[in-house]
Amino acid sequence: MFIQDDEIRLSAVLEKPENAEGCPLVIVLHGFTSAKDRPHTVRAAAAMREAGFATLRMDLYGHGESDGEFRNHTLHKWISNVMAAIDWARGEGYTDLYLSGHSQGGLVATVAGGMEADRIRGLILRAPAFMIPRCCREGNLLGTHIDPKQIPDSVPVIKGLELDGNYVRVAQTVCVEEAAERFRNPVLILHGDEDDTVPLSVSQEMAKHFANCELAVMAGETHHFDRHPEQMETLIRDWMRKQR
Repeated sequence: MFIQDDEIRLSAVLEKPENAEGCPLVIVLHGFTSAKDRPHTVRAAAAMREAGFATLRMDLYGHGESDGEFRNHTLHKWISNVMAAIDWARGEGYTDLYLSGHSQGGLVATVAGGMEADRIRGLILRAPAFMIPRCCREGNLLGTHIDPKQIPDSVPVIKGLELDGNYVRVAQTVCVEEAAERFRNPVLILHGDEDDTVPLSVSQEMAKHFANCELAVMAGETHHFDRHPEQMETLIRDWMRKQR
């Protein structure tokens, strides 16, 4: 299926639990260079359904099967995508909505949650890359150093990929701390203590900005939750059952 965000088509998969009548819905977001069908995202969504929640896994602008070029994606475009998905879900009759995101998707879920705090019941964040705006303001994008006041037209990033300079310009304006403080509903953050992409300290510091946040530190886990996926699933499932 596809969700429309203006002229952009966003590929999405809607999956429901066995007893789907009246169930809440979680909009599930992937991370930078990732997609909706990555194993750790699929497993996280499955745990949510076991807890009685429907899930909408979606590819965001420039990723997976959705429209747009990778190099042209920005945090603002992803936030717009999420808001379009929220509007779609409400149009389909879902009134209890949650957002979940991994890495950059966790950052975007937090910002969108702060913007739509009256519509979102909770956040489930896995290794959220809260530091992206600060890094862009300091001139450091995934290890590539740039002049934050003289941003180049193209910025090389991982895997031989490039980003348009507008990615940096947009990220510099995002205040994730303010978004977190606007969000008063429950938040679950999962973070591995062997994450070499997003340091655990990033989540430890950001957790202080939420009014109602549970931070679960997973010993020996990496950024992609590939060492102890069953523990990830259990933490998600148990927390979400409490929300029901």
